[in-house]
Amino acid sequence: MAERGVDVSALPQEVREQLAELDLELSEGDITQKGYEKKRAKVLAPYLTQTQNLAPPPAYDAQSPGPSSASAPEPGPSNSSSSSSRHRRTRRPHRSSGTRDERYRSDIHTEAVQAALAKHKEEKMALPMPTKRRSAYVQSPIDNCTPPDSSSSSDDEAVSSESAGPQQSPDTWINSSLHGSSTSSSASSTLSHGESRPTQAPQPQSQQVPPPPAPARGSRVDLPSNAVVRGMSRGQSRSSMMETADGVPVSSRVSTKIQQLLNTLKRPKRPPLSEFFMDDQEEIVEVPQADPNTPKPEGRQIIPVKGEPLGVVSNWPPALQAALARWGATQGKSPALTALDITGKPLYTLTYGKLWSRSVKLAYTLLNKLGTKNEQIIKPGDRVALVYPNSDPGMFWVAFYGCLLAEVIPVPIEVPLSRKDAGSSQVGFLLGSCGVGLALTSEICLKGLPKTPTGEILQFKGWPRLKWVVTDSKYLTKPSKDWQPHIPTANTDTAYIEYKASKEGTVMGVAVSKVAMLTHCQALTQACNYCEGETLVNVLDFKKDMGLWHGVLTSIMNRIHTISVPYAVMKACPQSWVQRVHIHKARVALAKCRDLHWAMMAHREQRDTSLASLRMLIVADGANPWSVSSCDAFLNVFQAHGLKSEVICPCATSPEAMTVAIRRPGVAGAPLPARAVLSMTGLSHGVIRVNTEDKNSALTVQDVGHVMPGALMCIVKPDGPPMLCKTDEIGEIVVNSRAGGTMYYGLSGVTKNTFEVIPVNASGTPIGEIPFVRSGLLGFVGPGSLIFVVGKNEGLLMVSGRRHNADDLVATALAVEPVKTVYRGRIAVFSVTVFYDERIVIVAEQRPDASEEDSFQWMSRVLQAIDSIHQVGLYCLALVPANTLPKTPLGGIHISDTKQLFLEGALHPCNILMCPHTCVTNMPKPRQKQPVGVGPASIMVGNLVAGKRIAQAAGRDLGLIEDQDLVRKHHFLTEALQWRAQTDPDHTLYVLLNAKGVAVCTATCVQLHKRAEKIAAALMERSGINIGENVVLLYPPGKSHILCPVLVVFERLGQLKNYIGVKVKVTYPWFSPDDLPRKRPPTIYKPPNAEMIAYMDFSVSTTGMLTGVKVRDFSHHLNRFFLVILGSRHPLLRRIRRLLRSLARPPPLTLGHRPPFTLGLRSPLTQARLPPVSHASPPCVTLCIWVNSPHNATEYYTIYGEENLQADHFNTKLSFGDPQTLWARTGYLGFVKRTELTDSSGDRHDALFVVGSLDETLELRGLRYHPIDIETSVSRAHRSIGESAVFTWTNLLVVVAELCGSEQDALDLVPLVTNVVLEEHHLIVGVVVIVDPGVIPINSRGEKQRMHLRDSFLADQLDPIYVAYNM
Repeated sequence: MAERGVDVSALPQEVREQLAELDLELSEGDITQKGYEKKRAKVLAPYLTQTQNLAPPPAYDAQSPGPSSASAPEPGPSNSSSSSSRHRRTRRPHRSSGTRDERYRSDIHTEAVQAALAKHKEEKMALPMPTKRRSAYVQSPIDNCTPPDSSSSSDDEAVSSESAGPQQSPDTWINSSLHGSSTSSSASSTLSHGESRPTQAPQPQSQQVPPPPAPARGSRVDLPSNAVVRGMSRGQSRSSMMETADGVPVSSRVSTKIQQLLNTLKRPKRPPLSEFFMDDQEEIVEVPQADPNTPKPEGRQIIPVKGEPLGVVSNWPPALQAALARWGATQGKSPALTALDITGKPLYTLTYGKLWSRSVKLAYTLLNKLGTKNEQIIKPGDRVALVYPNSDPGMFWVAFYGCLLAEVIPVPIEVPLSRKDAGSSQVGFLLGSCGVGLALTSEICLKGLPKTPTGEILQFKGWPRLKWVVTDSKYLTKPSKDWQPHIPTANTDTAYIEYKASKEGTVMGVAVSKVAMLTHCQALTQACNYCEGETLVNVLDFKKDMGLWHGVLTSIMNRIHTISVPYAVMKACPQSWVQRVHIHKARVALAKCRDLHWAMMAHREQRDTSLASLRMLIVADGANPWSVSSCDAFLNVFQAHGLKSEVICPCATSPEAMTVAIRRPGVAGAPLPARAVLSMTGLSHGVIRVNTEDKNSALTVQDVGHVMPGALMCIVKPDGPPMLCKTDEIGEIVVNSRAGGTMYYGLSGVTKNTFEVIPVNASGTPIGEIPFVRSGLLGFVGPGSLIFVVGKNEGLLMVSGRRHNADDLVATALAVEPVKTVYRGRIAVFSVTVFYDERIVIVAEQRPDASEEDSFQWMSRVLQAIDSIHQVGLYCLALVPANTLPKTPLGGIHISDTKQLFLEGALHPCNILMCPHTCVTNMPKPRQKQPVGVGPASIMVGNLVAGKRIAQAAGRDLGLIEDQDLVRKHHFLTEALQWRAQTDPDHTLYVLLNAKGVAVCTATCVQLHKRAEKIAAALMERSGINIGENVVLLYPPGKSHILCPVLVVFERLGQLKNYIGVKVKVTYPWFSPDDLPRKRPPTIYKPPNAEMIAYMDFSVSTTGMLTGVKVRDFSHHLNRFFLVILGSRHPLLRRIRRLLRSLARPPPLTLGHRPPFTLGLRSPLTQARLPPVSHASPPCVTLCIWVNSPHNATEYYTIYGEENLQADHFNTKLSFGDPQTLWARTGYLGFVKRTELTDSSGDRHDALFVVGSLDETLELRGLRYHPIDIETSVSRAHRSIGESAVFTWTNLLVVVAELCGSEQDALDLVPLVTNVVLEEHHLIVGVVVIVDPGVIPINSRGEKQRMHLRDSFLADQLDPIYVAYNM
């Protein structure tokens, strides 16, 4: 580029300002990247030529470090604004469309963040980047660019224990931290304690490893510095050899990433754990031990602070409406309001006479012209909504004062744009709670409202039915000469309702009485020293807060000329309000830090611009601790234009308490305002400490002045009873004043907790009877009764007992220099409650042209910075496409809606990084194995002594058969079938049902016997097999399967070969049993003894193991029974299984081996004796189920060299009690519970409950988990999750979820899956894999083949949509 050979810092001031203007235009999207480069090259062309003539330009590397590089120069002690912009250009000559939000700019904090990041350069970790399919995300277009707003907030905090600095009294640390008004001087004072500013070496160009997230506190992970981990595109073949925990070599890039993830978690953050694991839900979380070095408040109890008495002026009106009537009659031509058009030029001026006459007309119309003559729609005391855009202050003024004159209560709200507006339903809740049925608006606004196809106003979501009234003058009726509005003396009746959004997003209406409105205007007049006839420039929203109190109410009381600068004007011409101050010689200006920053960035050297007329520049968000930087930067730029330092007056306000404190306008030569450099660690513990140890963790705050006249203020604890704080303790500011809100209209329950607070002392005694109002501001009282605010309840994040402020976290994230990643500095911080604590979530908008590597690098550095500065871990860091976060009416981020979208899985991030391992520090202690010295016999004796019985249950006795000789005669299965065919040939043995439950086929005893004889004859004639050899039967569930139980026939060997995927030479004879001989076999084989194998069963576990089980002939009970054969997916199958579970009985055969396609319901008389024994287990403890029964299987088939395994499964013995009885392991886990039911003997029935298979369980943290339980929770997490499966890999839990929706929802599933598993199972998910539907393998019985899935994942054969590695 053109500036490669130019030292930008050496250019003239005019050129630097032109470059800054180009940067601003590019960041706001006013010009394209190509146009930016062309104009910039044109500006720098003359200086580039001069430089080339003097000396050859230095070499320029296109891959130089980004803005987050440690080589950034330090800001100097001179002009902070120009120096900061100059340094940004030096660091990154190619300025892109991302820009930093300068409201949170602090040179001290930037230095601290860079120093903290420098500590991690020597300890870099190779983190696995997420694997993403390229089609998984497409950047959405930026269709509605809006500048950043101060609404970024968060609500979560984390745990950390850090030793406190030396304890000092508040007077000592406040006085010791007083310094000049510039940020540079504060930096020098902070760094003057023997600490030099940190410097960092530039990062090597060849090193492209994304910086890792913050490592574990108090631990270091040593990895090779040259380790490189990158995301790989689909189909890319790269693998690395490694060994699993079992020593099995695996070649897979997935395995490499998992190993890197494990390396980063070798020593995760963990507080000291208690000794015992508690199963009780209330005690399941691990409570960190209190750190004895935690700072605690040591000062005396605070004394309530009184403001100066509210003076009494003889000409003050008895009501605000009376002041309007007075000026309308006596100063009718005096200007009351000037509105600006989109270009910043005056659009119209509303005089006091016009304002009075139009307000009277509206009041008359509301009371007399709406509805019928006998029944009017509006009556005094009713509530009406005022719906006016920010670009039309004149119509709003007329509507507001018209309602006051009609004694109707106005409720100003924002103009709805669509049904999907952020917070629209909550605005409807406000209107409903206030009982609003009528809305006033202008004709232009009404035309712009969304409408139905029939032309009616759209019914907005959650809104009550409204009648819309246009208040333009041509639609109003002029009252008769004898009609005058009733103006009573100010009383306690509600004057207006101001809306307020809570931390949870609920919109409530704060009711302000008429006397409170008047008293507040009087207090502001006295505090700000307003004079009649002054000019005020208002840049704020005139419908609420400071913009309403100063620009609409107090201005009318003092006959002030208000110049309203709408938000749209500020967006198009950021310096318009400064020009209005100069042109109109305004004495007072109302602005936010955002407006100061915009004006400073758009400033150009203009000799005719002067701010000398300003006596008071009220900073509405001066309570934000980070406002000091914007104030200092604005002062440094405009001090040369007549702006005086004593003019800047920050204030603290809230909708409930209204104006809490404001800095009075100073005089030349007065002492500089107070500043305090506080320790963030101390603030997180709720105490005030001077930052003396860790300069990286400091917060500079400025005072917001003194308490308002006539008010009484104190500090109480924000949690629990309103107990007075100590002088060195942070608490919530509560105020008692006539000038404050009275209630949340229509919400009496929450009103008492906010508007009727009576503080108590340390002993719990109330300090008085007067009620205070909670302001929602967190702060303290400094020397000279100055008020300091460090945050708000709305942005408070309470994590493990420590408090963090959302704005502080936003400032730290922005100090990482996100120019290449974050779009316009738009970052939202909030908290979500997961596993009994709040977890911090940061969501930022990603620039459209940001690469995934840059995004991952920025996220990693943010993790490091926040861990180092705030000693807290992040739970989730997400990047969403630019301009997609829900917005407030003025363009800020709607935090509560963003949080709701995150929890619902509708945020659609394009990059996400979950860190549950580092921030979830209250996990229960892993269960430890029992000591070796305590054996099963000791446990049994202990249980018996404690009154517990062994978990054992016995089946009902078989009883005696009428003809025992007959039973002995037909001892084998074939004999029993032949005898049944002769004695009871027409008895139906089987019925086959179709999907509709209709019987389609039956099999009687004689049919079964004849068919079996024919198949036996065919086998002996055609196959040539001998006695004892094995044959295979492959049939679907049906009649053919039923009719061949004696012998096993293999029909489709070729199909089986393809199915099982093995290469075998088919040499076995096969035939179709449909073509059977007619003759019977000459003889029927009779086994010589009962030890001969009758048939072989097989079992396929979900872990991938196929086993054959030998079943020998045994005694059969010749009773009639009825068996129903169903397919594995038959709709009745689920009902029958539910019936079996309700009967609390085991399956009819041995528990370990279920037939693949059949389910039998036996007659109760055929139940064999099945006493399941839980190995040394008391009742209701889930352990292995053992069975002793005559019909147990005997051994596995062809397990070479596994004789011990056979003995362990089929012939195991107890080590206590009866050591002689042989038991067979079922492979199931369950428990025995005694019920209230009785058996045939009259004893209570012992019910057996089976919870799952032992082979399928996952052993994590010393506990066994059944995959189906975790998978059920995962499937409920999001509507787009179809099937899911879980498995473990080197102690990490891997969750695979099939995405049934759009691939845009893929990343939404990652936090939801992590949340639900952590909440319901107390497990941290290590890897989340999102795949297409049908990827999870399922066998013919509907069982998930988890081990096959695991092998495919490790071999990188799944082709996943997204793979997230949780840190």
